[in-house]
Amino acid sequence: MRRILTVLVVLFTVISAFASQVDTLYVKSKSMNKSITNLVILPDSYTMKKEGLPVLYLLHGAGGNHKDWATKVSAIKDYADTYNIIIVCPDGGKTSWYFDSPIEKDMRYETYVSKELIGAMDAKYNTLAKRESRAITGLSMGGHGAFYLAFRHQDVWGAAGSMSGGLDIRPFPENWDLSKRLGDYAENPNHWEDNTVINMVHLLKGENLKLIFDCGINDFFYDGNKRMHQKLMERNIPHDYIERPGSHNWDYWANAIQYQLLYFDAFFKS
Repeated sequence: MRRILTVLVVLFTVISAFASQVDTLYVKSKSMNKSITNLVILPDSYTMKKEGLPVLYLLHGAGGNHKDWATKVSAIKDYADTYNIIIVCPDGGKTSWYFDSPIEKDMRYETYVSKELIGAMDAKYNTLAKRESRAITGLSMGGHGAFYLAFRHQDVWGAAGSMSGGLDIRPFPENWDLSKRLGDYAENPNHWEDNTVINMVHLLKGENLKLIFDCGINDFFYDGNKRMHQKLMERNIPHDYIERPGSHNWDYWANAIQYQLLYFDAFFKS
């Protein structure tokens, strides 16, 4: 019995030695005057002495937080090892939508993620600090956020994805605190038109930003995703688009992230 326990302890020690490391990174946001918590997953190969690693910024949805991906899709820790990348999951607030609100001056998550968090990550970790080694994706609100940030900051990210993303927020004026962030639609139509991702396609130039997005056909965001695909096709913007059976839930996102990681892996290696 003692020999069995010894073997189990040794096995556990060996496995632990080759498991990804999960850090909590606290970043002081000057733009919002508060500290924001971020989850950072480092692959088992990570070291400060070797060449830096690419980074995937992975955003949560409305009502979620920085722990969502790691707790709801535990395999995400294994994926950091599989693809030898750093994965960072910022806390984007319950309903920030990852933009700088024109109404609430203390909601500046575009500035936070695209500048403050990027700077903190590159300063503390051994990253490849260039757009060719950065990608961003997310689910639902985070899918909107990933495209929103990447479209507007193509000097920061070289690839972007969206899973079940709210790519056209205009049909949902009463949902997810959008009216708090943008003001009432009837009184502030420009805020809505200027901050919905589907209206930002004009910012894209050919293959400058690699894009992948998907949505389940039973999802309430499906129509907006399909229209985004059609708009990109009309503008001859290269992208990967997938629609398949599925709803707005973690079963779908746990599956979708696997496809997107393959896409980002190919991008990083190119």
